[in-house]
Amino acid sequence: MRTLEFTLARQGLGPVAGVDEAGRGACAGPLVVAACVLSTSQLKSLAALDDSKKLSEPVREKLYSAVVRHAVSWKVVAIPAAEVDRLGVHVANIEGMRRAVAGLSVRPGYVLSDGFHVPGLPAPSLPVIGGDANAACIAAASILAKVTRDRMMVALDDEVPGYQFAVHKGYSTALHMECLDARGPSAEHRMSYRNVRDRLA
Repeated sequence: MRTLEFTLARQGLGPVAGVDEAGRGACAGPLVVAACVLSTSQLKSLAALDDSKKLSEPVREKLYSAVVRHAVSWKVVAIPAAEVDRLGVHVANIEGMRRAVAGLSVRPGYVLSDGFHVPGLPAPSLPVIGGDANAACIAAASILAKVTRDRMMVALDDEVPGYQFAVHKGYSTALHMECLDARGPSAEHRMSYRNVRDRLA
């Protein structure tokens, strides 16, 4: 998973940052975007890096701690549901990636993104298909974004009770739709999403 990063670094294009998001497909809660620059060392504690969706929660939590501890630089940005509604999820995602990269403490020489081009970055960039399973820096960003968002949704379950956010994390599961049917949308729901909008009183 380090081949692309190491190749870019050998060409003098480092440091290489990876960017990824969590919550794009959710209909409630924030969109969370992360950027991460890993060191060129091969660390055993990061050997299990992979697409965060393929990993169990305990493994993600362990990797999160390792990334935070060993990354050269990392930044996580949360875009609230209202801003996702205002911008649209794709534009919000791009804006989040710009903010996350801009927030890194080191200026990257190159940025790898998961799957699509991100205009307006301060460095050349390359979209990597299946990036969080093929580039360690993207996988690390995926872990940062996913764990951060999951923690936010668990906290939101206490702040906005009755929607079971800690269980489904804002995704459109049957349980979530049952809660929406019973209570209607909360301020944390994305009103621009059809399954939410259709449940407005």
